[in-house]
Amino acid sequence: MQLLDGKVAIITGAARGIGRACAEAFAAQGARVVLSDIDEEPAQAAAEGLKAAGVDAVAVAGDVTAADFGVRIVGAALERFGRLDVIVNNAGYTWDGTAHKMSDEQWQAMLDVHLTAPFRVIRAASHYLRETAKREKGEAGRARARKIVNVSSTTGTRGNAGQANYAAAKAGIAALAIVFGRELASYGVTGNAIAPRARTAMTDSMDFFNAPEDEGAFDRFLPDNVSPVVAWLASDEAGDVNGQVFVVIGGDVWVMQGWSIAGHLHKDGPWTPDELAAKKEELFADHDRGLPGMAVPSW
Repeated sequence: MQLLDGKVAIITGAARGIGRACAEAFAAQGARVVLSDIDEEPAQAAAEGLKAAGVDAVAVAGDVTAADFGVRIVGAALERFGRLDVIVNNAGYTWDGTAHKMSDEQWQAMLDVHLTAPFRVIRAASHYLRETAKREKGEAGRARARKIVNVSSTTGTRGNAGQANYAAAKAGIAALAIVFGRELASYGVTGNAIAPRARTAMTDSMDFFNAPEDEGAFDRFLPDNVSPVVAWLASDEAGDVNGQVFVVIGGDVWVMQGWSIAGHLHKDGPWTPDELAAKKEELFADHDRGLPGMAVPSW
């Protein structure tokens, strides 16, 4: 039995890159796929490619930032398949600029596509998820497991100069996965996020992401390296994994701790600035007081 047999998954931004790799990985594991792209032609081409491989797939073209997009894509899944098990919020792009040059339009565009759009998709699905779980509990005593996987970024987890808009939105989408994991846990829904590094339309102009010169060498930046982690998180095998963020690069998968406690001071009363200055070495005894590194181990 395949990991995603019978499941129905929504994957946004699935005509290319990580989204396309996820759609193909899900299909290979037995899922039926509702995929989106901003343009009709690539969306339909992606769906037809899956159909040619014997997979039932539906394309929903349109801008994920449109106010009605979440309702439309959730409606398409329910109309075609009568169920919804997995949501992968992947669609997005970058629009970089240092803060003193960044326009309001640049800032808002990243929040719209990477944060507001995923929220609307999950919100649109939450009505179905809640009501269906209630019915299943009444009939069978337990709700079927369902999954939300948001695609964040290491820029969101570590910060990157020139990407204040993208970083803020990608940090937000990771937090959003955790919030919905909490809100919907009693309905059998988990919320997790991945922060991948891969060669996509957003990164293919950067030499860092170039394919290895040796054709036989492992290409660690292929989007296909990311999709198995998403497929696993979408499966029942990850049913007890909730509120987690994973960095995925090539064959490396790190589970992150987020804002974990790294130092602590205590006194029975408020501190003064002078006292805190005197205790700085103690507060940072086990933690670097400078900017966090952009890398994870073995990057």
